Amino acid sequence: MSGRVEGKVAFITGAARGQGRSHAVRLAQEGADIIAIDVCKQFDGVMFPMSTPEDLDETAEQVKALGRRVVAVQADVRDHDTLKAAVDDGVAELGRLDIVVANAGLGSTGAALDVMAEKTWRDMIDVNLTGVWLTTKVSTPHIVAAGRGGSIVLTSSVGGLSAYPNVGHYVAAKHGVVGLMRTLAMELGAHNIRVNSIHPTQVNTPMVMHDGTYRMFRPDLENPTIDDFAAVSQNLHLLPTPWMEPLDISNAVLFLASDEGRYITGVTLPIDAGALLK
Repeated sequence: MSGRVEGKVAFITGAARGQGRSHAVRLAQEGADIIAIDVCKQFDGVMFPMSTPEDLDETAEQVKALGRRVVAVQADVRDHDTLKAAVDDGVAELGRLDIVVANAGLGSTGAALDVMAEKTWRDMIDVNLTGVWLTTKVSTPHIVAAGRGGSIVLTSSVGGLSAYPNVGHYVAAKHGVVGLMRTLAMELGAHNIRVNSIHPTQVNTPMVMHDGTYRMFRPDLENPTIDDFAAVSQNLHLLPTPWMEPLDISNAVLFLASDEGRYITGVTLPIDAGALLK
């Protein structure tokens, strides 16, 4: 099967690399044109190198190589006006908007909630929850005005359906995404706009695969390796894998965005190798 989103336009945040790039390429493979944004700069307190303008350019080149159009813009999901301009300009150039994938997310240093720095908390909530809301706020009017319906997919996490110590800011934000998703599904259903959230476990992206994650999962070791992390991560899953690839998440996004998911809304979809049953 091909052309599952043929002729549609998708707006994807956090598209410079990782899951966001994978979503852009997968939707483009199935016929969509892409509006891609990413902040492309480093934030204080983030344990790994964040995306660069060159990363976003590479995403655009991969979409173009598939014969699809792309508008790629550096924008921060916390900045309403910049975000709105990126969407408005993208829709003006590409002609429509049908799919929104609110994928941009932040991973930062963790701590118990009673000792967590206020800035660490605020940065996480601002990006991983408020940024998701702003993404839907600036894009939904375009889908409503067109009257064709559409699909909005919000990236949450297994941490949006469960709890984990020392990342309470992340868990709170990702739980908040579920409440946002359910409310939007109720508010937008009459416009034939479906809203769902996806809940990945560990994914092989720069946000996960770095020394900070290895140390978080193996605090008993002085210099844990990726193999040390893999052993613990595997133990969290029912299926025999320590993590999954971005394409595994992108295929779920594609399903929800396509007509195959035309009557699915308000759903929390785990892509977790059985982690939530452990």
